[in-house]
Amino acid sequence: MKQLKETAKQFEAVFLRQLIGTMRSASLGDGVFDSSSTEQFRDMADARTAEAMAGKGALGVADLLVKQFGARLATTTPKDAAPTPAAPKDEGPAK
Repeated sequence: MKQLKETAKQFEAVFLRQLIGTMRSASLGDGVFDSSSTEQFRDMADARTAEAMAGKGALGVADLLVKQFGARLATTTPKDAAPTPAAPKDEGPAK
C-alpha cells in the first residue's frame, strides 16, 4: 500500500507539471528577458513546484488513485495470487 501511495503522488506530480506547462505556454507574449536559459530555469522551478504540490496533496489526485486502486488491492484474495512453489521433501539418504 505504501508503494501505491508513492506512485500515486508521483503521478500527481507529473500531472501537475503538465498542467503548469500548459498554463505557462498560454502566456500572451515573450518577456523582455526571456531566453532559453530562463526557460530552462522556469521549467525546473515548475517541476519543483509540481512536486511540492503533489507532496501536499494539493489537487487530491493521488488520494483518489489510492482510494480506487487500494480498494482493488484489498479485494484481491490469496487464491488470486500466484501459488508459491512447495519446498522439496527430504526423502532420506540416497540409495
